[in-house]
Amino acid sequence: MNELLSAEDINSELSDLIGWSYDGVKISKEIRFNTYMESIDMINLIAKQAEKVNHHPDMKVGYCNVVVAFTSHDLGGVTKGCIQMAKYIDKETK
Repeated sequence: MNELLSAEDINSELSDLIGWSYDGVKISKEIRFNTYMESIDMINLIAKQAEKVNHHPDMKVGYCNVVVAFTSHDLGGVTKGCIQMAKYIDKETK
């Protein structure tokens, strides 16, 4: 899980997910909600899972939206752990 993925592998993994983008360093997604409190609930859900697997995203809360981004701060790129967290988020937002 602590190994950087190639751009090809990242793009392949993201092709199965909804709304994720890769900028060469991180993967990110904006998630929209009907209410502000739904946004806060999602932040808390992501935070609990991130703590459980020890892979923490950068998150930004707006009015009825959350922007979440994953990169390995230690390795300087995207790892399997980033992809696994993206898959978790997609599952929780369907």
